[in-house]
Amino acid sequence: MSTDTDATSTAAAHTDGADSCEEQGHTHGYSGDKARLQARLKRIEGQVRGLARMIDEDKYCIDILTQVSATTSGLENVALALLEDHLAHCVVDAARAGSADEKVTEAADAIRRLVKS
Repeated sequence: MSTDTDATSTAAAHTDGADSCEEQGHTHGYSGDKARLQARLKRIEGQVRGLARMIDEDKYCIDILTQVSATTSGLENVALALLEDHLAHCVVDAARAGSADEKVTEAADAIRRLVKS
């Protein structure tokens, strides 16, 4: 599992790629799905609060682990949706422009991080 420091440094390293996509006048692939993604994240946020409450109330450990699994699955689904949008939008646009190498590398790095977590 990655540390917060790893996630922060990785995010900082990829800021340039995100900015350059915006500078080229592109919107992010997830733009049309913002409401759906935000609804999923709010549901996950509620699950995390529920986990804290379960621990506070000394619930059975297996029940808590079941909820952790459901929360993790929810985050993985958000990540996969974002990755799919990135491939379908940013990578395809870069390929059409003849400069997909950087975007493919970014996607591969993102996949690598997802698989590690």
